[in-house]
Amino acid sequence: MDWFPLYNSIRIALISAAATFVLGIFLAWWVTGLPRAAKGILDCLFTLPLVLPPTVIGFFLLKFIGVYGPMGRLVYSIWGEKMTMTWYASVFAVVIVTFPLMYRTVRSSFEAFDKNIIYAGRTLGLSNGYIFFRITLPCCKEGLIAGTILSFARGLGEYGATSMVSGYTPGRTATISTTVYQLWREGSDALAYKWVFVNIAISFAVLMALNIFEKRSGKRRAERWS
Repeated sequence: MDWFPLYNSIRIALISAAATFVLGIFLAWWVTGLPRAAKGILDCLFTLPLVLPPTVIGFFLLKFIGVYGPMGRLVYSIWGEKMTMTWYASVFAVVIVTFPLMYRTVRSSFEAFDKNIIYAGRTLGLSNGYIFFRITLPCCKEGLIAGTILSFARGLGEYGATSMVSGYTPGRTATISTTVYQLWREGSDALAYKWVFVNIAISFAVLMALNIFEKRSGKRRAERWS
């Protein structure tokens, strides 16, 4: 049994989760400070990939990183390499698909954070950077961790957008999801079931970790306020 699809899926999910972690925190913090009208528009824009079909996301991504797209044409003219049909093309797709999960979770944490603490820090002469990194983020860490775990779990099973930009090439772009589909097409149901169970096991373990984390966080909050 070739384990490359597992390695590639985890690699893509981890890199994508790291990217959405940074983007989600930055954009969620930026949006919370905007006027209500602008916040509503940007909320719809940033959450749109959550409701769009993955194939639509893959289509637009192909138009952007494909050899005739703006980014794809630039990369090809400089390095002579195509961005599509590569494993890292899936990273772009997974980041777009999973970003709304991270963004919505982190934004909710920021909005629930007591702003009086920020105002108190400013009156004490603390810089905005110090308040953000040393006060706000540690206090909102539960939302940050939950959003990261959900993004990783979602990215691990992404199929629609990744299959359009990366396809299926054994040993190069194959993921668990694309491998299951390819094995089904070939009639190799027994091997397909093995990959299905692998995916289910990993997803179950990730979600169990999230539940345990939330349970412990809830217990700590109860002890803090008791």
